[in-house]
Amino acid sequence: MTLNSKGPLTGDEPIPLVIVEGFLGGAGTTLWGNFGASLDADGKNGTQRTRKVLFASVGPVSSLHDRACELFYSLLGGIVDYGDVHARTHNHLRHGRTIQNALYPEWSVNRPLHFLGHSMGGPTVVKMQWLMRIGFFGEHVHPDMVLSLTAISSPFRGTQLVYTLGERTDAPPAVRPFSVGSVLAKVVHVVSYLSPILPKALDLHAESRLLSFRDASLSFLWQQLCKSDWAEGKDATPYDATFHAAEEREAGCEGLPNGETFYRSCCASLTHTEQSEGGPRRAPAAAVFSPFYLTSLALAYFDFTKLRPTPGPSASPADYQGRDAKLSHPGGDSQGVAPEQLRENDGVVPLFSQFHPFKCSSLPTPLWK
Repeated sequence: MTLNSKGPLTGDEPIPLVIVEGFLGGAGTTLWGNFGASLDADGKNGTQRTRKVLFASVGPVSSLHDRACELFYSLLGGIVDYGDVHARTHNHLRHGRTIQNALYPEWSVNRPLHFLGHSMGGPTVVKMQWLMRIGFFGEHVHPDMVLSLTAISSPFRGTQLVYTLGERTDAPPAVRPFSVGSVLAKVVHVVSYLSPILPKALDLHAESRLLSFRDASLSFLWQQLCKSDWAEGKDATPYDATFHAAEEREAGCEGLPNGETFYRSCCASLTHTEQSEGGPRRAPAAAVFSPFYLTSLALAYFDFTKLRPTPGPSASPADYQGRDAKLSHPGGDSQGVAPEQLRENDGVVPLFSQFHPFKCSSLPTPLWK
């Protein structure tokens, strides 16, 4: 791909901000409101012009790879290209939709962008930057085009919530029958099938999968409702949010920081310290009246010993026996941390996973800023 060769922005022109939403996201300003006005109220000076805020549209249930490709082309325009090898591996078309109205066609090293990723939006930007680094988008694309990434409650190293909702702990990406994840997969297929007549708010970016009634028969839809190739494959958000997938990404060095990019993670916790017979422990804040209180409970009491094979973010089953066991896990330093710290969470993502990809001891200093 040949990039626009415009020069740098002028001194009084703020660098635009791209917002990338997470799993089941896509509400844009309906949910986020006038984000640009809030930025201007907090940081605008007398000479600076209004900062442009861009909401990127990506697949709300798609894999990190597919979302990263959709993010890239939503900014520059053109035909979304998922790559030949990836498409053949995951049994969908190489090309998706054509983006005619690019959000920022002048994007280049001279005109980099700030990114804000909420939930899976953070790992999506990390994935896109890694694809840039390995030349996936062409030789004219460089990871320095990402000037900064601010991540909010992002599951860089996975979350046990996906297992709680349906992902099998012993055989991901398989999904347990009659689980929340299984029901959600069926809803996704029905929405995909009816997509040509549904509003834009329900856009799943599934053109490459040929799931709509224009491309698939009712019998094919029924087959997918019985067992979803998409939901029970590795090319979907639920699998990418598992500890197993996070380990695979880290094994391939995905997520190492780029020297010219500023990174910041905004982490959250819905838990507090309470006293118990075994000593202090982290538990969800009961005063919070929210569905996230229930999911926070599920995360706090998740049995890590059921994970098979045991992925890197957790330890071997024997390491979880006893409150005094010490683990080396992603959120800890080289000395390891207590098992209770694995359970602190915001109702969706464990705290250690919100910091950054890789365990702290694996990253150069200064760390993810």
